[in-house]
Formats: sequence, structure tokens, C-alpha cells
Amino acid sequence: MTARWLDETQQRAWRAWLSLAELLPRELDAQLQRDAGLSHAAYVVLAMLSEAPGRSRRMSDLARRANQSQSRLSHTVARLEERGWVRRERSAEDGRGNVAVLTDAGWDVVRSVAPGHVDAVRTALFDPLTPEQTAALAAVLETVVERLDPDASRRVAHGGDVAP
Repeated sequence: MTARWLDETQQRAWRAWLSLAELLPRELDAQLQRDAGLSHAAYVVLAMLSEAPGRSRRMSDLARRANQSQSRLSHTVARLEERGWVRRERSAEDGRGNVAVLTDAGWDVVRSVAPGHVDAVRTALFDPLTPEQTAALAAVLETVVERLDPDASRRVAHGGDVAP
């Protein structure tokens, strides 16, 4: 079979994506470290808990939503527990498994850090774009996500809920 190489435009898009995938998380992580001493991964865990009913999620669900392995999530939650921002409890539904619960102190952290995080996202990603480019970016990314997850079983929509 003959290899299908990327054409020049595809190569430019791919290399730009690789750069963005490296630079944007680094930029967001730096902002969160400066403002709250938090990694981006830890902030995502807090955000996913803040959006959940009762500010709690099963650890397995939280790992998927935060895009972390079970092991990595366990370490992240342990660090957040040390700061008093999260606690673990046995599941009230079935007594099996653990849930992570955002404490009031953790909720205060999310509320204080979120505006700066949103500003960093806006500054890094959206300010350089026109409204038309932002709409095109959304359409392009949604198309690629649809290809990668056609049954919508792996994606997390806005508000932290699984897309239907």
C-alpha cells in the first residue's frame, strides 16, 4: 500500500495543532500556578466537581471527565485532600466505590480562580481570533471530535455533562 503523506496545507495544520497542544496547556498551567498554586490537571478536577450535582462524582467518572487515569486521579485527589479542597467518601448509592466531594473551601477556590482561568483561555485562544474564526474553529473541532467519538460516549460537553 502506498503511504498517504500529508499535503503542504495538512502539514501546516498538523504542526500548528501540535504546537497548540503543547503551548496552550503550558500557558494555562502557568496562570493557575501563579494565581493559586494549582496545576491545570488539579483545576480540571475541581471544575468537574463544581459542576456536578451535590459537587461530587464517582472517582471512575471523575477520571474520565478529567481525562486522567485512575492512578493519576487518585494522586491528584490526594493532593487536593491535603489542602482541604476535596474529600473522599464511600458511594451512598451502593456502598461500593468512592466518590470525590468538593468541600466548601474547594468551592471557594474554584470561584476565586475561575475568572482568571477564563481570562487566560480567552487571552491565549480567542482574543487573536475574529468571531468568524472562532465559529470556524468550533465547527472544525466539533467535526474532528465527531469522527473520533461518533457515538458521543467519551466526550464531555459544557457544564461537565456527557453529551447525549
